[in-house]
Amino acid sequence: MPDWLLYTGGRRRHDGIDRLPPPPPWRAFDGGPLLPPPSGGSGNTHQATTYRPSDDAVQQVNAALYLRRPLLVTGPPGTGKSTLAYAVAHELGLGPVLHWPITSRTTLRDGLYQYDPLTRLYAARDGGAPASDEDIGRFIRLGPLGTALLPYARPRVLLVDEIDKSDIDLPNDLLTVFEKGEYEIPELARRADPSADVMTADGPGGRVTVTAGTVRCNAFPLVVMTSNGEREFPPAFLRRCVTVELRQPADEAELSAIVREHLGDLADRSDDLVRRFFERSASGTLATDQLLNAVYLCRHADADDREALADRIMRRLTGPMDDD
Repeated sequence: MPDWLLYTGGRRRHDGIDRLPPPPPWRAFDGGPLLPPPSGGSGNTHQATTYRPSDDAVQQVNAALYLRRPLLVTGPPGTGKSTLAYAVAHELGLGPVLHWPITSRTTLRDGLYQYDPLTRLYAARDGGAPASDEDIGRFIRLGPLGTALLPYARPRVLLVDEIDKSDIDLPNDLLTVFEKGEYEIPELARRADPSADVMTADGPGGRVTVTAGTVRCNAFPLVVMTSNGEREFPPAFLRRCVTVELRQPADEAELSAIVREHLGDLADRSDDLVRRFFERSASGTLATDQLLNAVYLCRHADADDREALADRIMRRLTGPMDDD
């Protein structure tokens, strides 16, 4: 294993992130005061500890860490695009993954922060402090992207899930934030005292102080953006990303190893289902998790025809329709 790799794909937690060198001069950020790394695991321990990344994925994750650039992960469904983020966070001890699922209605502000003016108005009406004196931080919650850009001493992992489903403007809107490593909260910046203790996407347990109405990162987060290939991205966006394409397992031996990682002894005597998976995938797309579900179900169900039961679970996602 090359010595320069911080993330190795070995799934055992270690302190390799402490060997991360200073960023390139054009990717250095000076936000502060520094925040300690959050406690807790990645948030998906089983997936993180059973994931088997390709050599290419390992190399590109490390490139993104070194260069402080977002990682764009493409590939068909079921290849582990989202799981890669949890695997990196687990191995390097980077805390809970900040998950930002994308839809066609998602805007940049959804990821940065939410401000609740109605609750603030009701609080003032019901005898609370005047608007000029109240704790405005109670009505501001940072989103996943906004939390990832806080000045942590170590990078957070942000999963931007299915960015190809976004509005056409979102990738370009993200460019400015990724390049500057900061954003402004206008509701704070307009106040005489533009500082407040706001809530974060990590939950209600703690609050962080935002000064001068601006959040600026120190350690740029590892941003993992997944795409199923449903759209193309502008060149300006792509050239600022490190990219990696994940593929389906190449052969039955690789797929059997994945099944055993997830199911242990339950994977015994599943060679026929693995073989059936490859036969069916020749004429249409199947996802690996469909095979895992089929193996688990066939192991516990007392079915006369294992193959027929498995076929009901392993329905093709593309290609010819299955007979009912």
